[in-house]
Amino acid sequence: MFYLTTWFILWAVLWAVYFMLDGFDLGLGIMYPFLGKDEAKRSAIRAAIGPVWDGNEVWLITAGGAAFAAFPAAYATLFSELYLATLFILFGLILRGVSLEFRSKGEAPGWKRLWDAGFFAGSLVPSFLFGVAFGNLFRGLPIDAQGWRGGLFALLNPYALLTGLLFVALFVTHGLIWLAMKSGGELGETALRRARAAWLDTAVAAAVFLSCSALRTKLAENFLDRPVWLAVPLLAVVSLILARVWISKSRPFPAFASSCATIGFMFFTGVIGLYPNLIPSRLDPESSLTIFNAASSPYTLKVMTIAAFVLVPVVIAYQAWVYRVFRGKSPADY
Repeated sequence: MFYLTTWFILWAVLWAVYFMLDGFDLGLGIMYPFLGKDEAKRSAIRAAIGPVWDGNEVWLITAGGAAFAAFPAAYATLFSELYLATLFILFGLILRGVSLEFRSKGEAPGWKRLWDAGFFAGSLVPSFLFGVAFGNLFRGLPIDAQGWRGGLFALLNPYALLTGLLFVALFVTHGLIWLAMKSGGELGETALRRARAAWLDTAVAAAVFLSCSALRTKLAENFLDRPVWLAVPLLAVVSLILARVWISKSRPFPAFASSCATIGFMFFTGVIGLYPNLIPSRLDPESSLTIFNAASSPYTLKVMTIAAFVLVPVVIAYQAWVYRVFRGKSPADY
């Protein structure tokens, strides 16, 4: 039981860290066409994420690897039954990376516009679909003893679409705060001004998401059984309010820390509601994949736990070093 719960928590933490870090990259990609009105601004936006965006994706790989090793049955179900939906996310992330790298390989205006559009699409599509994916997990999937009972469009239900919009809103606000922290002058001021407007969209989406989660899903059951966990959504709300306070004071660093906390607490609100499920079934609770029936052997989990406690701190230390090296305002060109 210890190893099962440990890996469930670690799986959730890895996803939360990924969204906190790569979230601002994705958010800036979404806002790129609206902020980058000239080449100088577009260059400054790329410079704000240039040294770190690809390193941030390490956490996505780690989260996927943890799911594969610790909960192979759940991993197999997601990547077989939701194969096409998963491909859309991966293609979007690939397009984003290719766009950032290929843009500098030509000087023609049409070439740059092509890859600028790819950067935008490669940021928007994964952001939205990550939200749709986790929205469906929070709601429950149409699976029974015979497997998947829905098509691709069954994933596009109102609750999942709402969660997708919440992810986009969170990432946009997160990215704008990061840009304000990394850029000065007019671009930094514009980012803060846009962050104020984006914050309102995020607050509305978060309020609707929390309400619908309580009324339309089974996530509330764990919170009602153990009311102490209600501190998590409460902390999400407090963090979101604090982000707005710091934005209004033109203090992007504490605003960014508050935004990170908002993303983390909001995600854990859903994860706590899931436990011990990994892939809950809306049709037949007995067909749900949980940490008990989807896990690897106890020996595998034990060995992986030891490896994780050794290697994860190394990854954290390395990435902390990278952020320290590239702290401060970004260069004007990338």
